[in-house]
This record gives sequence, structure tokens and C-alpha cells, in this order.
Amino acid sequence: MDNQDLRKAGLKVTLPRVKILQQLESSDSRHLSAEDIYKALMEAGEDVGLATVYRVLTQFEQAGIVLRHNFEGGSAVFELADEGHHDHMVCTETGEVIEFVDEEIEKRQKMIADKHGYDIVDHALVLYVKPKRK
Repeated sequence: MDNQDLRKAGLKVTLPRVKILQQLESSDSRHLSAEDIYKALMEAGEDVGLATVYRVLTQFEQAGIVLRHNFEGGSAVFELADEGHHDHMVCTETGEVIEFVDEEIEKRQKMIADKHGYDIVDHALVLYVKPKRK
């Protein structure tokens, strides 16, 4: 994603927006909280306040650049909306977020919606998991 994509989304290209977008793109984790982004910017010596990070993430969400997830037990996390559809597993012990795609689950959800006379326009599946104990 680049400056042109920001313009296409109807957003002016500003230094805070570019820096936040770069953090989302370069992070090892695909799911970042506003605080995660703020801390990374501070460590990189960038002068972007936490309120600005929240405001820009909200603008990005409204423009369809990021998706917001409110997984139980944690703060909102954001991921770039550049990937195809996927579902999530969240570890209840560590908070780790694991992405997965399962065509059988997708087919089954469509069958259930069809059975009830509906078309799926969007959905989110989140499994809350914990490690198996031996």
C-alpha cells in the first residue's frame, strides 16, 4: 500500500498516516493494537501521539484500509485489509492470534444461510482456544 492508495481512499497523505501505515505493513504481527503501533513509533523516534494513532486507525477503518477486531479479553486490534477472507483463533492464555482458512467451514456456513433463505454478506469466525495439556 502506498501514498496513492491513501489518496484513493479519500485521505490526505500526512506524515502520521504514512508512518502508521508503514508500521502496519512492516510488523511481524498482523494484529496490532493502537498501543503497539504507538510504542513502535516511539521506539523508532517518531513524534506521533497516541490520540493521533487512534484517530488515524479509525480513519483507516472507515476507508477500508484496516479491519478492527475486538477479540474477547483484549483491546481492539487492527490488521491491514489487504488479505483475502480468513478466520481467527485466539489463545485464551497468551492472546496469540492465529489466522486460518478452511473451505469446509466456508461451505457449511453458506449452506446454513441458504437453508434459511439468506445470502452471507460478511462474517467473522473467532475460535477461543487454549493449549492442549499432555
